[in-house]
Amino acid sequence: MDGMLSQEEINALLSGMNSDTSNAGSDTMNDVLSDAEKDAIGEISNISMGTAATTLSSLVNQKVVITTPVVSYATWTDLSESYDRPCVFIQIYYKDGLDGNNILILKESDVKIITDLMMGGDGTSVEGKLSELHLSAISEAMNQMMGSASTSISAMLEKRVDITPPISTVVDMNETIDGSDIAPFLKGKFVKVAFKMEIGTLVDSELMQLYPFELARELYSNFVKGEQKTEQVQEKAVKPEAQPKAPEVPVQAAPQMQTPAPQMPYAAPDINVSPAQFQSFTVSQQVTPQPENINLIMDVPLEVTVELGRTNKSIKEILDFTPGTIIELNKLAGEPIDVLVNGKFVAKGEVVVIEESFGIRVTEIIK
Repeated sequence: MDGMLSQEEINALLSGMNSDTSNAGSDTMNDVLSDAEKDAIGEISNISMGTAATTLSSLVNQKVVITTPVVSYATWTDLSESYDRPCVFIQIYYKDGLDGNNILILKESDVKIITDLMMGGDGTSVEGKLSELHLSAISEAMNQMMGSASTSISAMLEKRVDITPPISTVVDMNETIDGSDIAPFLKGKFVKVAFKMEIGTLVDSELMQLYPFELARELYSNFVKGEQKTEQVQEKAVKPEAQPKAPEVPVQAAPQMQTPAPQMPYAAPDINVSPAQFQSFTVSQQVTPQPENINLIMDVPLEVTVELGRTNKSIKEILDFTPGTIIELNKLAGEPIDVLVNGKFVAKGEVVVIEESFGIRVTEIIK
């Protein structure tokens, strides 16, 4: 019996192994979702982004398609390898119904196209760097989109869900170490929901939504509770009571008797017949266009520029500039001045002096 373990020692060893395995499993489970949780997150994202796509379509006046999401896990390193240029992070915080925040990621070019379309452009004015105007416009677009998405989530979870106005930031992932300065959950592993986004023929790109694991599990928990409430309501629904059947009474058929029909001459009555008159359908019907909901972007600031004229100079001529040099422009004296909004020619006017400031009186609107 020397060298052999007693039963008490064997039980103690097994108990310790089970405890270690349980602790290791709990640490691992913090960084993964069950299949049911992933399916729920995918369904919630699919429905909410479908509603958001409809809202974005009305803002840019283009067909918007956001495909079925793909739920996976990622780290900041994964994002850095996928996005090697500046992109826009849009942070969305919940103020009612849910606790936490998630992040939407859009590519720089996609933001420029969306904002140009919102301003009435054709989506091709994408030169230059992202400005405060771009960020303000995309924040308003995301506010409308995610507001409608929150309404869809409220219906699914059967509780009020609301967000604060989104915050947009230009981020160069190559210059950020771990993303913790943007949101604490980006420092570790998080849930990534990827969508394919198409806007007309201008955008064929990817839209990403990032969740911390805590918010993802909270969404799943509320989703399950909402389904349970629905099932309970259906079970309590009053079923129509079955009506008792009337007793069957035997009925004896009466004997059939055949009576010969009398043969009588028949005279047709006089009937006035006239051709039918139909209303003419040749009148053209004008279709009244639906007014655009421009109130959605009334608060977006625009840059107004008054242009006296232009000219081209060589580098040598510019280097020869001195105080007092006169530069001849392509405008004649007294000719109307051009008014540009975000670089687009919209009106003509004449220069006026208001007290000690210059101004311009609009004389013609360019259509």
